[in-house]
Amino acid sequence: MYYPFSWLKSLLRIAAFYAIVVAAGLYFDEPTLAIALGSSWLLGFYCWQLYRFNRWVWHSKKMTPPKANGFWEHIYEGVYYIQRRNRRKRKELTKLVKRFREGSEALPDATVVVDANASIVWCNRLARIELGLKWPQDNGRRIDNLIRHPNFIEFFHSGDYDFPIEIPSPSNIQKIFEYRIVPYGDKHLLLIARDVTRLTQLEQMRKDFVANVSHELRTPLTVLNGYLEMLPNVDEIPPAFLNKALVEMRSQSERMQNLVEELLVLSRIEASSERVFEKVVKVPRILEAIRSEATTLNSDKQHQLTFDINPKLEVYGIETELRSAFSNLIFNAINYTPAKGKIHIAWQLKNGKAQFSVTDNGEGISEKHLNRLTERFYRVDKARSRKTGGSGLGLSIVKHVLTHHNSKLDIASEVGKGSCFSFSFSNELIVSSVKHTALKL
Repeated sequence: MYYPFSWLKSLLRIAAFYAIVVAAGLYFDEPTLAIALGSSWLLGFYCWQLYRFNRWVWHSKKMTPPKANGFWEHIYEGVYYIQRRNRRKRKELTKLVKRFREGSEALPDATVVVDANASIVWCNRLARIELGLKWPQDNGRRIDNLIRHPNFIEFFHSGDYDFPIEIPSPSNIQKIFEYRIVPYGDKHLLLIARDVTRLTQLEQMRKDFVANVSHELRTPLTVLNGYLEMLPNVDEIPPAFLNKALVEMRSQSERMQNLVEELLVLSRIEASSERVFEKVVKVPRILEAIRSEATTLNSDKQHQLTFDINPKLEVYGIETELRSAFSNLIFNAINYTPAKGKIHIAWQLKNGKAQFSVTDNGEGISEKHLNRLTERFYRVDKARSRKTGGSGLGLSIVKHVLTHHNSKLDIASEVGKGSCFSFSFSNELIVSSVKHTALKL
């Protein structure tokens, strides 16, 4: 509790002290010596209090002040009051900074705070995911040393921030980001990066859709039209040929239906604006469900399927998209590996990343085809793909799913020995770090 200080009371105490000292000096007939000794004692007392005050302020870990009386009690209480007030203000400031960071983390854009020297002061989680920044390792590093695209460097140093620019993401060249810089405060800059990949690719998507669909639907429609032209003369058609025609028409219609469904899936993924870091995907549970479906699909070819799954490894992402990527790779291996082959599916934590792989001992793929496998409607063997019902869209779907999750498909294959399709997710998308444990399913 604060008590007002009285200078008069302090002066009266000093006067009373000297009155006692003078009285003692007169009693012993040595007033000068008594005053000298009293002054020395008073000076020593104040030096001792200064020493205690210095130790409390600079060395003591206790907040409460030492006990004292009079003038020194007032000083101690004053300093203690200031400390408590500053401590309260620090707590309020800490809460304010925490609320600011929580709000910045909730922003739908990657955000980076840069000081007058172009050094990074702070960045939100989305900036670490989309721009490849690392926190706190990149604290104090120059932003133009981490985002090194020439257009960005020119834009950053131009000082003209009226209009944004669009350049590829430094961590994923498949994504296009709109960079906007907003000056604020004492020569600080706020860098905001927004994913505009969907907008820039929309027109190209439309062109590809029309061209590819018209090409892929031409063959089944031609078959259907050919058989339908003969149906008016059904009385003249042999029953065996008629049955064959109906089976073929049904097969071609199913093929068109599958093609349309996969095109819709691909278009939905490409146009998706969902944020991959908001929802947890229970990958082990998804792979268990796919395992049941794969067992049914494998009934004819009798492959040896083995699943090596980490039961605790979960990631942030979009469940429907990841399920599509997992199932496409597993089902492709089953469909294109010769009968009674070996297929190994793994989902493990390796080198700090969540890695998924499908390895088979099939015929393998020639190196000249590897770079084009993820193109829409591209087939290594068109005859075999059509026989198995393949549309040429499966790996394209996988590619777009992984692009949305800041990953890419790695393909290793050798003719006559087999293939391995794999991808991994960065540590930022892993829900929690787990040990290298695996569960044989």
